[in-house]
Amino acid sequence: MEVLVFKTSVQSADHILRLTPLLNQLAGTNWNFALDDCDRILRIVAPVESDAAVRLLTAHGFDCEELE
Repeated sequence: MEVLVFKTSVQSADHILRLTPLLNQLAGTNWNFALDDCDRILRIVAPVESDAAVRLLTAHGFDCEELE
């Protein structure tokens, strides 16, 4: 299974609650945020195109870029 890691501008649990239904549609429940990390990491473990995740977050006002 592919693991995708993104740097985001998601700041709070409220932001995550707003994104939860969207991320669940994209990747099921195979995702999580590490808000304690300076890069506010989003990790997705699912067969998802990285561009789809970036588009989803940016469409809802968040910065998102894939980390190598």
